Amino acid sequence: MSKSPTRIRLADAAFALFDERGYEQTTVDDIAERAGVGRTTFFRHYRSKEAVIFPDHDRLLELIRDRLATSSHRTALVAVSDAVRLVLLHYIEEGDLARRRYALTSKVSALRDREIASVARYQRLFREFIAEWMGDPTKSASLRAELMAASVAAAHNHVLRRWLRGECADPVAELDEAMGEVLALFPAPTARGRSGGTTVIAFRTGQDLDVLLPSLRRVVEGAPVL
Repeated sequence: MSKSPTRIRLADAAFALFDERGYEQTTVDDIAERAGVGRTTFFRHYRSKEAVIFPDHDRLLELIRDRLATSSHRTALVAVSDAVRLVLLHYIEEGDLARRRYALTSKVSALRDREIASVARYQRLFREFIAEWMGDPTKSASLRAELMAASVAAAHNHVLRRWLRGECADPVAELDEAMGEVLALFPAPTARGRSGGTTVIAFRTGQDLDVLLPSLRRVVEGAPVL
């Protein structure tokens, strides 16, 4: 997701001013002036001062939806891992900007609250996808989907924060390992409807059909064959 030079310049100007004056003391006009553009140009690229700080979450969420939509029931968990990796790669591509954001949100409570709300949007998207994949409307399945989505978000955020703090040399490999641990906690659900429907058994025998049918019925129903 490449950014225009003007958008990058505005972000650089904003973070420089936040460092110099503080977030609360910096205005949109200050940012536009430092970047050498007009107020109208600022709002063409960002909706607000706060929007300069955060990545384009709407675009990231759309990328995740697109990746999840390409999966089948068999590849659903692979799609979840790929989607989480897309988010991490976006932060890595931002580089120093992501680290500056992390430092700023750790100091400004309003921005930290905004970040928490953004995480909740990702988690909700994964929860809805996982619940649909499980195909089970029961309360226990709903809880399982919630727990799994929370674990996915936690794994991503754990690795991301380690990278932001300079504690992780290969965040992509570390995320893949973390997701492997998460998904191991949640094996694929048993296919629904396995106990219903009609079971067909085909074989050749010399026994009379009337004698054989009771035994076949007991096999299908799970009863011991005498």
